[in-house]
Parts: sequence; structure tokens; C-alpha cells
Amino acid sequence: MTDVLHTTIDDRGVAAVTMMRADVHNAFNDDLIWELHNAFKKLGEDENVRAIVLTGAGKSFSAGADLNWMKAAADYTEAQNKADALRLSDMLAALNDCPKPTIAIVNGAAFGGGVGLVACCDIAIAVEGAVFSLSEARLGLTPATISPYVVATIGARAARRYFLTAERFSAEKAKEIGLVQETAPSLQDACSLSHVMLKNILAGAPGAQREAKALIRAVAGKEITEDLRADTANRIAARRASLEGREGLSAFLEKRKPEWSVDQ
Repeated sequence: MTDVLHTTIDDRGVAAVTMMRADVHNAFNDDLIWELHNAFKKLGEDENVRAIVLTGAGKSFSAGADLNWMKAAADYTEAQNKADALRLSDMLAALNDCPKPTIAIVNGAAFGGGVGLVACCDIAIAVEGAVFSLSEARLGLTPATISPYVVATIGARAARRYFLTAERFSAEKAKEIGLVQETAPSLQDACSLSHVMLKNILAGAPGAQREAKALIRAVAGKEITEDLRADTANRIAARRASLEGREGLSAFLEKRKPEWSVDQ
């Protein structure tokens, strides 16, 4: 636990990561970016962790960049600005590439980099009152660092609108364009929905889920070539021969829970 981030791990191996800068709507500064990066890397490498749930304390999920942090960056040299931007990029990559299933519970406003966090999670659930904005253009900036993840999530067409207008949009619109997959009437309902998602996640094999995430990265947007087909064939062949693959088949035939299943 730190002043800016609170992390717990329950008996099931579910890690809850909560941004704790509620007084500034969980806006990014150097400390929060550093702690988030470390948390995602550490939890991703922890064999006892099965899934990660990310949310924000208070009324907002994350307002993106802290204004004081951006003000300080305006006086940085070009090299300092690049290094600063790379630290944010490294944090987003650590979340996006995390081998564990990740769920964002968007409890309130998500602006700028906050939208980037949502896009980097595997599953996103938003409270119906949540508001979203890719607000950078109104500050004379661009959503450059988060753009690979946001464009991959909402598509170029939606990005061409929301990157340029910087308008605010609702949780329902976020669902329509694919930024979130589910909405819920309240935070309590969103948490209940996340429990349903977690129940399904915890019924799956951790290694298979890790490799499924790698599989998506390997095939997304790629032309279907002989090399790609050979790669996917090699992947399933290896899975069938793996300990998890054999255990899963045995459990199914024997009508029992596989060894990785966690009681809810």
C-alpha cells in the first residue's frame, strides 16, 4: 500500500488495485504512474495472482494528467519530456501486456489518460453515470501515448471523432463504440457484475488465459498467411500436450472440477 495506490490480494488470488488520489480525481503524477507500473509488473509476475481489478477512489476513475504535473512538464527540455512520456507509456504497456486477466471498474469520470487505462484492460465495466473524454485537443495536446491502445479498442473511425472534438460522452456511448463492454446502474451493481466476470475467469486455466492474451496480440490485425496459420496450429498443439490441457480434458471426462478451479 502507498499514499497514491492501494493494492490487496484476496484468498482467490484476485488483486484489487485502487488509485487513491481522490482529491484530484485520481489524476496522474510521477508517483501514481510509477506505482501503477510497479503494481502491474509485480502482479503480472506473481503466480498466486489470478486476476486484477482496477478502479479509482472517490467520485472519479481517473482525470488523466495532473494539471500541476503537466505545468511542470511544459518547462522540461525535449529530452526530459520524452523520458517523462516514456514512463507513462511503460505504465500503459505494463497493464496492456499483463499476462493476468484485467478488469476496469469505471466508477466515475475517465478523461485523457484515464481512457487509456480503460482501453488497456481486458474487460471494462462502467457505472452508467460515468463520463468519458479524450480531452487533449482542448489543452493543445494530442492523446499520443494512449493512442495505440485507444485506437485498437474503439477503432480509427470513432477515434477520428473523439480525438478531434474532445467532447464528453456517456457510458452508454462508451459501450456502443467498444471502450467498455458492460454498464451498470450503480457502483455496487458494477462490482456485482465484476464478480460474475471473475467467477468465469477463475474457472479457466491460468496458463491458457495467459497464452490466450498472447494469442490475441499475435493475430489481431494480421493477414491470414500460411505462417500465421502454422503459428496458431503450433500454439494449440502445445496446449493440448500441456499439463493444463491434459488436466482440463481429464476433468471434463471425469465430471469434476479441474485443479485450478477456485471455489467462489
